[in-house]
Amino acid sequence: MHPWVLSLLGGVLIGLAAVWLMATLGRIAGISGIASGVLTGVRDWHWRAAFVAGLVISPLCLWLVRGDSGLGAPQVAWPWMALAGLLVGIGTRLGSGCTSGHGVCGIARLSPRSFVATVAFMVLGMGTVALIRHWIGGLPA
Repeated sequence: MHPWVLSLLGGVLIGLAAVWLMATLGRIAGISGIASGVLTGVRDWHWRAAFVAGLVISPLCLWLVRGDSGLGAPQVAWPWMALAGLLVGIGTRLGSGCTSGHGVCGIARLSPRSFVATVAFMVLGMGTVALIRHWIGGLPA
C-alpha cells in the first residue's frame, strides 16, 4: 500500500475519532488534555485511558498487518527525545493545548485562538528543523 494511502487513512481516522468524541461526549480530541487527565486521575479518566491505549495499540496493529509499525528508527539519542518531549509539554501548557486540540478540532470550530496557535506551532516547528538540521548540522546520536 502506498504511503500516501496510509496517511490519508490515518487522517480520516483522526477526523472520525475527533467527531465521534465531540458527538458522544462533547469533548475536544486534544491529546495533551486527554493524557493529562489520565495521569492526574480526573473523574472521567476511563474514556481517556481507552483513547490513549488506542494511540499505543495502533502502531502494533499496523505492525501485525504490514510487518512494521510505520514509526521508523529514532534519529537522535534518547536524551534529545526526552528534552524535546519536555519542551513540547511546556509548549502545550503555554498554548493551552496541542496540535491535535488546536489544529484538528479548534480550526474545525473556526476558533481564532486555534488558528493563531496552529500557525505558531507550524512556524516554530519549521524554524526548529531549519536550525537543527541545516544551520548546526544535526544533533549528536
